[in-house]
Amino acid sequence: MVEISVCHYEAFSTIPGKGNPAGVVLEGEGLSEHQMLAVASRVGFNETAFVLPSDRADMRIRYFTPGHEVNLCGHATMATLCALTEQGRIAPGRSFAVETKAGILPIRIERRSDGFLDMTMRQAEPRFVPFAGSRADLAKSIGLEESDLDDELPVVFGNTGIWTLIVPVKQLDAFPRMVLRNEWFPDILTEMPRASVHPICLQTFGSGADLHARHFSSPYSGTVEDPVTGTASGVMGAYYDAYIRPGGPLPLQLVVEQGQEIGRDGRVNVEIGEEGVSRSVRITGTAVFVKEWTLSI
Repeated sequence: MVEISVCHYEAFSTIPGKGNPAGVVLEGEGLSEHQMLAVASRVGFNETAFVLPSDRADMRIRYFTPGHEVNLCGHATMATLCALTEQGRIAPGRSFAVETKAGILPIRIERRSDGFLDMTMRQAEPRFVPFAGSRADLAKSIGLEESDLDDELPVVFGNTGIWTLIVPVKQLDAFPRMVLRNEWFPDILTEMPRASVHPICLQTFGSGADLHARHFSSPYSGTVEDPVTGTASGVMGAYYDAYIRPGGPLPLQLVVEQGQEIGRDGRVNVEIGEEGVSRSVRITGTAVFVKEWTLSI
């Protein structure tokens, strides 16, 4: 048996219970992949992050859902960096390089005037793949009709570190009506059957937000819905830049809200910039400590 300390943080909110919960294991070195998966399964959050040494960057982070490893997780990255800062292992006011399976990503941490941290994370260069499946079946898999989908915008797979299907929805009032049947996803998402599904809308609950979203997990993940999704928010910003406002001036700054239908109130700041001929995607968010506990694996 191994005793493993797990920190519970909530990302994209300063209020416990309103953000996206993540498990953080600061001493990941020496744990096997099987043990990491066992910890993530016991924790039960959408992702648990494990900090490891790196010979290519300042640190390495691996991310596990209760069902499998994922290449990148925005909210668990925010949680991990907040935990490391609060324990004095890294200092705000400087930049870091984090090794992930999505690549080496630069991070900057700043202390806010209210004492919380703002963590800015650059994601991978955005990629998009058209969805060629049935829009009607896709709508039914989230409890809607095809007529609820925005027929002026494309349904596409997007990636800034991990693949998700962006599904534009016409009206905000469709979001509380959504009923998930994610066991249908692999048969509908034939191009990428392990992808998650991310409905978005240009209408928002909050006056300061530009986009609203929900995030439904792949059935392989062992989870159902992600309350506030960092990586997919970056995909949303890239989607906005590519399909909603193509050719507009950069940098593009957006605020994404998520989680209101399930009692959360998360905010993710997204910036799309230009680096040579490529687009850069950055998300900024904060996190708050909830508790720490020990698991025996």
